[in-house]
Amino acid sequence: MPMIYLVGPSQREYAARALSIAPDNAVVSITKPTRTLPQNRKLWAMLQDVSAAKPEGRQWVRETWKAAFMQSLGHQCQFAEGLDGSGPFPIGFSSSKLNVAQMGDLIEVIYAYGSQHGVDWTEAKRSGWME
Repeated sequence: MPMIYLVGPSQREYAARALSIAPDNAVVSITKPTRTLPQNRKLWAMLQDVSAAKPEGRQWVRETWKAAFMQSLGHQCQFAEGLDGSGPFPIGFSSSKLNVAQMGDLIEVIYAYGSQHGVDWTEAKRSGWME
């Protein structure tokens, strides 16, 4: 069965029809929409700005900054042991699963941290939010 995006009356009618013919034991999941593509572009541009600023002397790559900001918002991280015995590495920090509101919260916490640490924000133009 296809994923149905409830953007109007016709999609809701289609979803109702699909439910009426669904087989027994079928699974239905209704979720909030995930982050938008513009939010994703903005996130990665902001992470580039923070990484370039090296706040508090931290020379982290964008992925490390993303994990730190997500952790600050309470998103859980798990660790797995490296294949070569080199120690644990973090897994589970996927921003693609965040809904629109959660992504907005992540963007806001990055702005707050960056503003406190003198980050020169250039992300708006690079991410396409400003022309």
